Amino acid sequence: MKNSDTLLQQFLERAKSHDAEVEPIKILRSNTFKIGRSHILIRTASDLGKRYFFGLNYINAEELSNLDNSFVAFICGSIDKIIFIPSDILINNLGEISHDRNGEYKINFTRELDLVLKGKGKSLDCSSFINNWDSILFSQNLKTDIMSPDESFHNVIQGRLLHIGNIRGYKTYSPNKSKTFNKKKLEDIATLNICPQLQFSDYNSIRNIDVIWFREVNNGFYPVYAFEVELSTGVWSGFGRLASLQEYNTRLYIITNEEKKFDQVSNSFSDLKKKYIHIVPDKIGLLYSAESNLIRMRQDFNL
Repeated sequence: MKNSDTLLQQFLERAKSHDAEVEPIKILRSNTFKIGRSHILIRTASDLGKRYFFGLNYINAEELSNLDNSFVAFICGSIDKIIFIPSDILINNLGEISHDRNGEYKINFTRELDLVLKGKGKSLDCSSFINNWDSILFSQNLKTDIMSPDESFHNVIQGRLLHIGNIRGYKTYSPNKSKTFNKKKLEDIATLNICPQLQFSDYNSIRNIDVIWFREVNNGFYPVYAFEVELSTGVWSGFGRLASLQEYNTRLYIITNEEKKFDQVSNSFSDLKKKYIHIVPDKIGLLYSAESNLIRMRQDFNL
């Protein structure tokens, strides 16, 4: 067994020894676990005698930070050297940490377990986070009414789709106005507060589609792309809502990891089967990252 796997297993056993329920968060496809009331992304590093080095992709960090009571546990070579950093604090300091074009951050901790920041001698004091199991298990700051990972990830995908649509110059709409992504309500990310009325459609169905990108035409709007996020294994009503756009030349997307379920449900819409397009959620994250990086590069070069 690799040292990283050993450290991970030791960490989970230590969590269980605190009488905490431990459950993997499969929807995020990373070493993220629900431990008690907290959500923990676990990273491990070997002790190489100098600093402790970790790689952390921004997409993973962002998905974690949208969960309630979220932390990153950095295991520094030993189960007795764990730094539990609240995800909000880590996200707020990422601008002071080096990264590559793919959004992979180079997380370094000193031998004293301080987080290394840009600039000579700069670091973040992490002494209060070291081996602080109480912060993730018993702290009064932990929310008790927490959102499920599936619901949180659903909001993340909607938020990313709205951002991508905005970057591309579309008018964007989502019905889930009070839901949040990166601390912002979706209604503050979307550029349309109300779903436009369309002549050849069931308005009640269209206005409940997860995300729509519209193009302004004459004095109205035309639906160019429409997206439904289906993360559960239940009845997928999103197919029916998208079907209400069948009179338009709209690209219809179902975002899910369940390819077999997608095939089964799309087969029941024989007339529209070829119009439905399947995308796995991870691809939305990659597209969002690429679009955001392109914007930053244009800003850096004043292009």
